[in-house]
Amino acid sequence: MSVIVTRRRVAAGALTCALLAALTACGDGGPATGSAASAGAEPANLTVLAASSLTDVFRTAGAAYEKAHPGTKVTFSFAGSQELAAQVKQGAPADALVTADTRTMDGLKAETGTAQIVARNRLVIATGKGNPHKIGGLKDLAGTKLKVVLAAPEVPVGRYSKEILDRQGVTVKPVSQEPNVRAVLSKVELGEADAGLVYRTDSAKSGDKVETVEIPDDQNAVASYPAAPLKASKHAAAAAAFVAWLSSPEAQKILQEAGFQQP
Repeated sequence: MSVIVTRRRVAAGALTCALLAALTACGDGGPATGSAASAGAEPANLTVLAASSLTDVFRTAGAAYEKAHPGTKVTFSFAGSQELAAQVKQGAPADALVTADTRTMDGLKAETGTAQIVARNRLVIATGKGNPHKIGGLKDLAGTKLKVVLAAPEVPVGRYSKEILDRQGVTVKPVSQEPNVRAVLSKVELGEADAGLVYRTDSAKSGDKVETVEIPDDQNAVASYPAAPLKASKHAAAAAAFVAWLSSPEAQKILQEAGFQQP
Protein backbone atom coordinates (compact mmCIF):
# COMPACT_ATOMS: atom_id res chain seq x y z
CA MET A 1 0.00 0.00 0.00
CA SER A 2 2.77 2.46 0.94
CA VAL A 3 4.53 1.75 -2.36
CA ILE A 4 1.38 2.67 -4.32
CA VAL A 5 0.94 5.92 -2.33
CA THR A 6 4.57 6.83 -2.86
CA ARG A 7 4.29 6.27 -6.61
CA ARG A 8 1.15 8.38 -6.74
CA ARG A 9 2.90 11.21 -4.90
CA VAL A 10 5.86 11.06 -7.28
CA ALA A 11 3.55 11.16 -10.28
CA ALA A 12 1.58 14.04 -8.81
CA GLY A 13 4.80 15.95 -8.11
CA ALA A 14 6.03 15.42 -11.66
CA LEU A 15 2.71 16.64 -13.06
CA THR A 16 2.85 19.74 -10.87
CA CYS A 17 6.37 20.52 -12.05
CA ALA A 18 5.34 20.12 -15.67
CA LEU A 19 2.37 22.44 -15.20
CA LEU A 20 4.52 25.05 -13.46
CA ALA A 21 7.08 24.89 -16.27
CA ALA A 22 4.39 25.39 -18.87
CA LEU A 23 2.93 28.34 -16.97
CA THR A 24 6.36 29.92 -16.61
CA ALA A 25 7.02 29.66 -20.33
CA CYS A 26 3.60 30.66 -21.54
CA GLY A 27 2.20 32.95 -18.86
CA ASP A 28 -1.44 33.89 -19.38
CA GLY A 29 -1.21 33.82 -23.16
CA GLY A 30 -0.17 37.48 -23.43
CA PRO A 31 3.19 38.75 -24.71
CA ALA A 32 6.17 37.88 -22.53
CA THR A 33 8.43 40.71 -21.44
CA GLY A 34 11.93 41.33 -20.11
CA SER A 35 13.99 38.53 -18.68
CA ALA A 36 11.04 36.11 -18.62
CA ALA A 37 10.78 36.20 -22.40
CA SER A 38 14.55 36.03 -22.82
CA ALA A 39 14.82 33.01 -20.55
CA GLY A 40 12.50 30.99 -22.78
CA ALA A 41 14.26 31.78 -26.04
CA GLU A 42 16.52 29.30 -27.79
CA PRO A 43 20.11 30.42 -28.49
CA ALA A 44 20.41 32.03 -31.92
CA ASN A 45 22.51 34.30 -34.09
CA LEU A 46 20.46 37.50 -34.25
CA THR A 47 20.85 40.39 -36.66
CA VAL A 48 19.39 43.65 -35.39
CA LEU A 49 18.92 46.69 -37.65
CA ALA A 50 19.31 49.79 -35.49
CA ALA A 51 19.34 53.57 -35.87
CA SER A 52 22.79 55.19 -36.06
CA SER A 53 22.28 57.08 -32.81
CA LEU A 54 22.17 53.74 -30.98
CA THR A 55 25.62 52.64 -32.18
CA ASP A 56 27.58 52.96 -28.94
CA VAL A 57 24.90 52.07 -26.42
CA PHE A 58 23.72 49.01 -28.37
CA ARG A 59 27.23 47.62 -28.52
CA THR A 60 27.25 47.73 -24.73
CA ALA A 61 23.72 46.35 -24.53
CA GLY A 62 24.50 43.56 -27.00
CA ALA A 63 27.48 42.43 -24.96
CA ALA A 64 25.32 42.39 -21.81
CA TYR A 65 22.62 40.39 -23.56
CA GLU A 66 25.08 37.81 -24.87
CA LYS A 67 26.59 37.41 -21.40
CA ALA A 68 23.16 36.76 -19.91
CA HIS A 69 22.17 34.42 -22.75
CA PRO A 70 25.02 32.00 -23.49
CA GLY A 71 24.94 30.68 -27.04
CA THR A 72 23.19 33.76 -28.44
CA LYS A 73 25.11 36.13 -30.70
CA VAL A 74 23.77 39.61 -31.50
CA THR A 75 25.09 41.40 -34.58
CA PHE A 76 24.03 45.00 -35.23
CA SER A 77 23.71 46.84 -38.53
CA PHE A 78 23.56 50.60 -37.94
CA ALA A 79 22.24 53.17 -40.42
CA GLY A 80 19.72 55.98 -40.75
CA SER A 81 16.20 54.79 -40.01
CA GLN A 82 15.10 55.46 -43.59
CA GLU A 83 17.93 53.24 -44.86
CA LEU A 84 16.93 50.48 -42.44
CA ALA A 85 13.33 50.69 -43.63
CA ALA A 86 14.48 50.29 -47.23
CA GLN A 87 16.52 47.24 -46.24
CA VAL A 88 13.49 45.67 -44.56
CA LYS A 89 11.30 46.37 -47.59
CA GLN A 90 13.92 44.74 -49.83
CA GLY A 91 13.94 41.60 -47.68
CA ALA A 92 17.36 41.98 -46.06
CA PRO A 93 17.96 39.03 -43.70
CA ALA A 94 17.45 40.38 -40.17
CA ASP A 95 15.57 39.55 -37.00
CA ALA A 96 14.66 42.82 -35.29
CA LEU A 97 14.44 46.54 -36.03
CA VAL A 98 14.92 49.63 -33.86
CA THR A 99 14.28 53.04 -35.44
CA ALA A 100 14.68 56.60 -34.15
CA ASP A 101 11.06 57.53 -34.84
CA THR A 102 7.61 55.99 -34.78
CA ARG A 103 6.74 57.19 -38.29
CA THR A 104 9.30 54.91 -39.93
CA MET A 105 8.26 51.94 -37.81
CA ASP A 106 4.55 52.58 -38.49
CA GLY A 107 5.26 52.36 -42.21
CA LEU A 108 6.53 48.80 -41.74
CA LYS A 109 3.57 47.21 -39.97
CA ALA A 110 3.29 44.54 -42.65
CA GLU A 111 6.89 43.47 -41.99
CA THR A 112 7.10 43.76 -38.19
CA GLY A 113 5.59 42.34 -35.07
CA THR A 114 4.27 44.52 -32.27
CA ALA A 115 6.51 47.54 -31.66
CA GLN A 116 7.28 49.02 -28.27
CA ILE A 117 9.04 52.27 -27.34
CA VAL A 118 12.33 51.44 -25.59
CA ALA A 119 13.94 54.90 -25.26
CA ARG A 120 13.58 58.61 -25.97
CA ASN A 121 16.05 61.34 -26.91
CA ARG A 122 16.26 65.11 -27.49
CA LEU A 123 18.15 67.38 -29.86
CA VAL A 124 21.05 69.72 -29.09
CA ILE A 125 23.24 72.05 -31.12
CA ALA A 126 26.77 70.68 -31.59
CA THR A 127 29.37 73.36 -32.29
CA GLY A 128 33.11 73.39 -32.80
CA LYS A 129 35.30 72.92 -29.74
CA GLY A 130 35.03 75.95 -27.49
CA ASN A 131 32.01 77.23 -29.43
CA PRO A 132 34.10 79.85 -31.30
CA HIS A 133 31.05 81.46 -32.93
CA LYS A 134 29.31 81.88 -29.57
CA ILE A 135 26.15 80.08 -30.65
CA GLY A 136 23.60 80.32 -27.87
CA GLY A 137 20.41 78.97 -29.41
CA LEU A 138 18.45 78.03 -32.50
CA LYS A 139 18.07 81.59 -33.79
CA ASP A 140 21.85 81.93 -34.03
CA LEU A 141 21.91 79.16 -36.66
CA ALA A 142 20.39 81.58 -39.18
CA GLY A 143 23.65 83.54 -39.36
CA THR A 144 24.71 83.90 -42.99
CA LYS A 145 28.41 83.42 -42.19
CA LEU A 146 27.77 80.23 -40.28
CA LYS A 147 28.32 76.81 -41.86
CA VAL A 148 25.50 74.64 -40.55
CA VAL A 149 25.03 70.98 -41.40
CA LEU A 150 21.75 69.10 -40.93
CA ALA A 151 20.52 65.59 -41.58
CA ALA A 152 18.43 65.11 -44.71
CA PRO A 153 14.69 65.72 -44.15
CA GLU A 154 13.81 62.06 -44.75
CA VAL A 155 16.05 61.07 -41.81
CA PRO A 156 14.31 61.19 -38.40
CA VAL A 157 16.83 63.63 -36.88
CA GLY A 158 16.55 65.77 -40.03
CA ARG A 159 12.77 65.82 -39.72
CA TYR A 160 12.98 66.70 -36.02
CA SER A 161 15.47 69.47 -36.89
CA LYS A 162 13.17 70.98 -39.50
CA GLU A 163 10.26 70.77 -37.07
CA ILE A 164 11.96 72.74 -34.30
CA LEU A 165 13.54 75.30 -36.66
CA ASP A 166 10.21 75.94 -38.41
CA ARG A 167 8.45 76.31 -35.08
CA GLN A 168 10.91 79.04 -34.07
CA GLY A 169 10.75 80.72 -37.47
CA VAL A 170 14.44 80.07 -38.10
CA THR A 171 15.59 79.64 -41.70
CA VAL A 172 18.80 77.67 -42.12
CA LYS A 173 20.57 77.00 -45.41
CA PRO A 174 22.72 73.97 -44.60
CA VAL A 175 26.04 73.47 -46.35
CA SER A 176 25.14 69.78 -46.56
CA GLN A 177 22.36 67.35 -45.66
CA GLU A 178 23.65 64.09 -44.27
CA PRO A 179 22.20 60.52 -44.33
CA ASN A 180 22.34 60.04 -40.54
CA VAL A 181 23.10 61.81 -37.28
CA ARG A 182 26.63 60.40 -37.01
CA ALA A 183 27.54 62.00 -40.34
CA VAL A 184 26.26 65.38 -39.08
CA LEU A 185 28.33 65.07 -35.91
CA SER A 186 31.41 64.04 -37.87
CA LYS A 187 31.24 67.20 -40.00
CA VAL A 188 31.30 69.34 -36.86
CA GLU A 189 34.06 67.28 -35.22
CA LEU A 190 36.26 67.64 -38.31
CA GLY A 191 35.68 71.38 -38.56
CA GLU A 192 33.85 71.04 -41.89
CA ALA A 193 30.84 72.72 -40.27
CA ASP A 194 30.47 75.29 -37.52
CA ALA A 195 27.35 73.70 -36.05
CA GLY A 196 24.81 70.93 -36.52
CA LEU A 197 21.66 69.59 -34.92
CA VAL A 198 22.22 66.15 -33.39
CA TYR A 199 20.85 63.99 -30.60
CA ARG A 200 21.98 64.79 -27.07
CA THR A 201 23.45 61.30 -26.65
CA ASP A 202 25.63 61.62 -29.77
CA SER A 203 27.01 64.99 -28.75
CA ALA A 204 27.78 63.69 -25.25
CA LYS A 205 29.60 60.68 -26.67
CA SER A 206 31.79 62.99 -28.74
CA GLY A 207 33.40 64.27 -25.55
CA ASP A 208 35.57 67.38 -25.92
CA LYS A 209 35.58 67.20 -29.73
CA VAL A 210 32.49 69.42 -29.81
CA GLU A 211 30.66 71.87 -27.59
CA THR A 212 27.04 71.13 -26.71
CA VAL A 213 24.44 73.91 -26.67
CA GLU A 214 21.21 72.76 -25.01
CA ILE A 215 17.84 73.54 -26.60
CA PRO A 216 15.04 74.40 -24.13
CA ASP A 217 12.35 71.74 -23.83
CA ASP A 218 9.63 74.10 -25.10
CA GLN A 219 11.63 74.57 -28.32
CA ASN A 220 12.76 70.97 -28.65
CA ALA A 221 11.43 67.72 -30.08
CA VAL A 222 11.32 64.31 -28.42
CA ALA A 223 12.64 61.40 -30.47
CA SER A 224 11.02 58.05 -29.67
CA TYR A 225 12.77 54.74 -30.40
CA PRO A 226 10.41 51.83 -31.16
CA ALA A 227 11.72 48.26 -31.39
CA ALA A 228 10.01 45.32 -33.06
CA PRO A 229 10.80 41.78 -34.21
CA LEU A 230 10.68 41.21 -37.96
CA LYS A 231 8.12 38.75 -39.29
CA ALA A 232 10.67 37.36 -41.76
CA SER A 233 13.05 36.38 -38.95
CA LYS A 234 14.13 32.75 -38.88
CA HIS A 235 14.49 33.06 -35.09
CA ALA A 236 11.09 34.47 -34.17
CA ALA A 237 11.16 33.55 -30.48
CA ALA A 238 14.73 34.78 -29.97
CA ALA A 239 14.00 38.03 -31.81
CA ALA A 240 10.90 38.68 -29.71
CA ALA A 241 12.89 37.89 -26.56
CA PHE A 242 15.60 40.42 -27.43
CA VAL A 243 13.03 43.14 -28.16
CA ALA A 244 11.29 42.39 -24.85
CA TRP A 245 14.64 42.53 -23.03
CA LEU A 246 15.19 46.11 -24.23
CA SER A 247 12.45 47.16 -21.79
CA SER A 248 13.95 45.22 -18.89
CA PRO A 249 15.58 47.01 -15.93
CA GLU A 250 19.02 45.82 -17.06
CA ALA A 251 18.68 47.23 -20.57
CA GLN A 252 17.01 50.43 -19.39
CA LYS A 253 19.89 51.06 -16.99
CA ILE A 254 22.37 50.79 -19.89
CA LEU A 255 20.31 53.12 -22.08
CA GLN A 256 19.80 55.74 -19.39
CA GLU A 257 23.46 55.70 -18.36
CA ALA A 258 24.19 56.58 -22.00
CA GLY A 259 21.88 59.60 -21.74
CA PHE A 260 18.69 58.20 -23.24
CA GLN A 261 15.43 59.03 -21.51
CA GLN A 262 12.85 56.58 -20.22
CA PRO A 263 10.26 55.32 -22.73
